[in-house]
Amino acid sequence: MKNKIFFFIFIILSFIITFPQNETSKDEPVVRVDSTIVKEFQIKDVSNDDGSKLEISCQKVLEGNNSLFKLYRKELNDTVFKNVKTFQSFPVKIVDEGLSYQKKYQYYLAVSDSLGNESEKCLIGDFSPKADLFKTDKTILLLMIIIYTMVIIYLVESVRKGKDLFVRKISGLDTLDEAVGRATEMGRPVLYVPGSSSMSDIATIASLNILGPVAKKIAEYETKLIVPNRDPIVMTVAKEVVKESYSEAGRPDVYNDNDIFFLTDSQFGYAAAVSGIMTREKPATNLLLGMFWAESLIMAEAGNTTGAIQIAGTDAVTQLPFFITSCDYTIIGEELYAASAYLSREPLLLGTLKAQDYFKGFIIIIITFYFVILLISWITGGNLVFLNKILEILRFIFKS
Repeated sequence: MKNKIFFFIFIILSFIITFPQNETSKDEPVVRVDSTIVKEFQIKDVSNDDGSKLEISCQKVLEGNNSLFKLYRKELNDTVFKNVKTFQSFPVKIVDEGLSYQKKYQYYLAVSDSLGNESEKCLIGDFSPKADLFKTDKTILLLMIIIYTMVIIYLVESVRKGKDLFVRKISGLDTLDEAVGRATEMGRPVLYVPGSSSMSDIATIASLNILGPVAKKIAEYETKLIVPNRDPIVMTVAKEVVKESYSEAGRPDVYNDNDIFFLTDSQFGYAAAVSGIMTREKPATNLLLGMFWAESLIMAEAGNTTGAIQIAGTDAVTQLPFFITSCDYTIIGEELYAASAYLSREPLLLGTLKAQDYFKGFIIIIITFYFVILLISWITGGNLVFLNKILEILRFIFKS
């Protein structure tokens, strides 16, 4: 399996090195005419598009003439020309957009004097834009997706076969056993707040992924779990997640549907209600995981005053300082996304997580390599041909 993947990567890298980096094809059809007005008046297709653009270019013949030039266009079967652009400076390159690859077009260029009278018209046509099935300047992106998919498949299969992939320790998640055990010993509930956002937020999805293994562990300890929600759809999903986790733990009888409930969609009304639950129920463990805004400090401080163990996590950079100050453990940024894989050790999640880590490392190496080559090229004055070739390839990769 490893040999096949390495061979596949070698073929792709070989293709990248030999891949042509010109944006337009050398064999691209061009319609060109010369006249007493301009020379090299030509029209050609724009490559790597959906067949909606044509490029028109020309150079001036009469020096010292300050007349205006007007470019007109019409469909082949039409009788009326429409003005595309009026210009005076040369050489000119115009990209005419909003066309159809199913139609043919004619263009003409006219000289206009100060009174608006046109003379010396130069006609060119018939030409239709061509639609490309594949954007060749995005080939490197396709290749990277293929490589990334292959790496994910390899890592997922490796985990399924029993290979232990290293994942950096996340202290906030390692203390979950202790936090749930403490709640059981004290006879108090665990409060889980899945954030203040909706299901369209990735942080909310990550939070509900964490809720699954957390609820399973709580079911094993037969501890009460309270999940207040600000969004009714999040509440519905949370109920299904908790119910399934209790069933997996073999304790569906312990599940209480009334412990997962909707409060209000008001931001500070929700914060006040959660703070009230913390004060009345006095949960031994508070888990604040998801997307939070200004209400984060209100809830975190309320939980802090009750003496509960607090584990918070969010990808909102502006709220992290409040959680770090008020909570015992804080899951920062992408640790929130990695938490579900960290807790469940599910092969698909773990393989995807490690593939992301490998590709982030690969991108860092490529960027570092680019700047090293750029520095060497600057020191040598850019006289080394192979360095310039490497820089061209790296720029092509970054551009894609």
